[in-house]
Amino acid sequence: MAEKKDAFAHEQVKETGNSPSAQDIHDAIYKEAESELERPTFNLFWSGLAAGLSMSLSMIVEGVLEAYLPEAEWTVLVSSFGYSMGFVIVILGKQQLFTENTLTPILPLLHHKTLKKFWNVMRLWGIVLLANLLGTWFVALAVAHTSAFSPHVLETFAKLGHEAMEPGFGTVMLRGVFAGWLIALMVWLLPFAGTARVWIIILVTYVVAIGHFSHVIAGSMETFTLAAMDETSWVNVFLHYTFPSLIGNILGGVVLVAAINHAQIMAGKKEKSHTQA
Repeated sequence: MAEKKDAFAHEQVKETGNSPSAQDIHDAIYKEAESELERPTFNLFWSGLAAGLSMSLSMIVEGVLEAYLPEAEWTVLVSSFGYSMGFVIVILGKQQLFTENTLTPILPLLHHKTLKKFWNVMRLWGIVLLANLLGTWFVALAVAHTSAFSPHVLETFAKLGHEAMEPGFGTVMLRGVFAGWLIALMVWLLPFAGTARVWIIILVTYVVAIGHFSHVIAGSMETFTLAAMDETSWVNVFLHYTFPSLIGNILGGVVLVAAINHAQIMAGKKEKSHTQA
């Protein structure tokens, strides 16, 4: 349904020969957000679990690249491309990822500020977040307790986990704001991106990677693996990474993107109505 709506909107813009307006983008995302809120609970859960499993590839591909690249200052600029892998699979596969498919439903809530709509948004957030984290937890246990990866690569995975855990609570949260902001901006760019969708996903998530910004799901894969290796406690992971990055992602996505873009559209409508009056 969402794909058909996006295709229809894209075709309309193509026919008129005009670039999509802010209103066009807002409307396309609003319609998709409404369709996400209508999805059944079990549907959301399994899609969220699939996304959590897929997001583990961000750490795996980045870690494998870093493990086999020479030690140099430029290494991170190459290995960080691996971080984009999970996002590409999740977004193109239409899987439910917290920050990608969960922040845009704020738009319907801003339009219809009802208790029913609020609880529906909370339902979507809670199910998708839990399913995403469960998926990364499964893969983290497999990575730490099987011989799938060589000791050299496992050392690199542990290094990524320690780097994610190194900053304090406030820094992780602040970096989470930047990550939530960038991912939500990416969502706003995608509806009319056409064949450039893959490049937008790669470039935006690459910036998240090289900036060491904290994404609650991708980063939890790194820190969960560290805990599964018994190099830190699960309590430490949740209190000093998962929780602050979650707060930051929500603030960055909801406040800096959804709310501000919604305010822009509403202000434009009011100005138009005053002009017509």
